[in-house]
Amino acid sequence: MKTQKILLRSLAVAVVIAAVIWTTTANSQNKPITCCKKVSTAEVTEPIIDIRLKDKNLPCLKAVIFKTEQGELCCDPGQRWVQKKVKQFLKNKPKRSA
Repeated sequence: MKTQKILLRSLAVAVVIAAVIWTTTANSQNKPITCCKKVSTAEVTEPIIDIRLKDKNLPCLKAVIFKTEQGELCCDPGQRWVQKKVKQFLKNKPKRSA
């Protein structure tokens, strides 16, 4: 009986710890990037949902932030592929009616 109580408590503690870890990691992936301290040169191959431009403001770097279903990525605006993706995105973006 005493062993069952200890096992039940241990299981409850493990569930609470797992829930805290899961919610912490899930929330950190959904937060928008506000500062790019590193930029990637690897080409984004996923569909782009949105684009934001960030100016250099130390310690943040100048970057293009691509939003995809997987999250946001800071990319080097000097890369030719980044410039092409931005132009393509803006060209295909639906126009807002006034």
